[in-house]
Amino acid sequence: MQRKAFKMYLLPGHSAEYKRRHDEIWPELGALLHQVGIQNYSIFLDESTRTLFGYLEAPDLSTLDSLPAQEVMKKWWAYMADIMETNLDHSPVAIDLTPVFYFA
Repeated sequence: MQRKAFKMYLLPGHSAEYKRRHDEIWPELGALLHQVGIQNYSIFLDESTRTLFGYLEAPDLSTLDSLPAQEVMKKWWAYMADIMETNLDHSPVAIDLTPVFYFA
């Protein structure tokens, strides 16, 4: 299993809304994430900096490269664009984190 960690940024005052939207994740988006092999996907929030920390596992991380072309992914990004930092295509500004320690 391959692991990926990244950080994103929430706009001020939107932590409750971010959680609410994820609590109600669209079934078709969940199905897409499973389809590309994503497992153990978690997002944590550092309230003091509004930094979101994402972690996921997948058998092959290269399968995630297909996500930006998927219509449901584009719609989700547009839906989330008003509460987090995004790129011009509405994808979240996501910065990959470098693994420095792993203990299994």
